[in-house]
Amino acid sequence: MPAYDTNNIFAKILRGEFPCHKVYEDDHVLAFLDIMPRVSGHTLVIPKAPARNILDITPEDYAHVARGAHRIAAAAMTAFKADGITVQQFSEAAGGQVVFHLHMHVMPRHDGIALLPPASRKEDVKVLEDNATRLIAALKGG
Repeated sequence: MPAYDTNNIFAKILRGEFPCHKVYEDDHVLAFLDIMPRVSGHTLVIPKAPARNILDITPEDYAHVARGAHRIAAAAMTAFKADGITVQQFSEAAGGQVVFHLHMHVMPRHDGIALLPPASRKEDVKVLEDNATRLIAALKGG
């Protein structure tokens, strides 16, 4: 497996070199909206630890990511009045991974509405800001 690339886009986001629509952060994870969402509210949860994917992250660091995804999923159900949640994690190119920093996709789902194809469109900044506000409010219990 190739080595972790410290210049991947998510590493740059963690270092503050690239902007994101942050919705949650703690000592171990960062969660932010996907700028090319497959559904409204599509959120990415990443570890702060440098991990290429599930194959090279420690179990402890992965547990933090899983807890973060769990927290985002519960808030997304409320914030987007979702009927369900899809959580995905891809490892290596053959597994569908595109950005080689471990991340979990958390996508609120509604009955009868299919996911958009991956990377099919870039979301409007205003929509991302509104969705971030909704998700942050739900995370705070409001």
